[in-house]
Amino acid sequence: MQYAIIGGTGVYDSGAASDNVFVQTEFGEVEVDIAEVQGNSIAFLARHGKQHGIPPHRINYRANLKALQKIGVNQIFATAAVGSLNRDFPTGSLVLLADFLDMTKQRPLTFFEGDADGAKHVNMEDPYCVNLRQKLGEIAFQHKVHFKGDAVYICTEGPRFETEAEIKMMRQWGADVVGMTSVPEVVLAKELGMCYASVGLVVNMATGMESGPIQLAEIEEMLSRNKEKINRMFLDIFSKKPDQQNCACADSIVCL
Repeated sequence: MQYAIIGGTGVYDSGAASDNVFVQTEFGEVEVDIAEVQGNSIAFLARHGKQHGIPPHRINYRANLKALQKIGVNQIFATAAVGSLNRDFPTGSLVLLADFLDMTKQRPLTFFEGDADGAKHVNMEDPYCVNLRQKLGEIAFQHKVHFKGDAVYICTEGPRFETEAEIKMMRQWGADVVGMTSVPEVVLAKELGMCYASVGLVVNMATGMESGPIQLAEIEEMLSRNKEKINRMFLDIFSKKPDQQNCACADSIVCL
């Protein structure tokens, strides 16, 4: 099994029967659904749990990525609900995550803890796989998906939303969208030699970008509208059996 989708529950709408498995890792047990879709076995992992009960700062990112590696996954598509700091990316937009800034505070961020393996580092020149991102851009038109552009994602600890002052600072740093989950997920995937690409769903304008508070109902409606067509696009790309020949994701580790 090569392929996985990390995100919400949209894959269950594909009509494919799925097998539920529990994968044991040194970081904990992970529940994964495996479905046969268009000739491929696809692993689906609900980042927040199937009942969406795990807040972003409590997600066991290391267990999730290790579990996917353990069952043979080396290419991952993910979705991320984001707030927009860029007026060119209004609510309802879809963006391709291209780079990130990390403002998380207390999450385990790496598999590389020294010990017998010594000092290891990961090259983050291209954090989101250039090959998978290119394939998303190529196939989007066929699925009537319009990406507004590439975006720099800034990850906060959560679960609270950001203050207006924080958003002003993030805009000065060059962030386009803000969320709470892509880091360390993208980093851990790279450490394991996996290809990882993520689509950002702009579900709200960030604090201070519009008058009035962020509305939960608007976020839920935006996610419901977009997640199914995005997952169909992911599955279509996987059906063409992409490989790791056109990127450096599998060779990103630097040992000193």
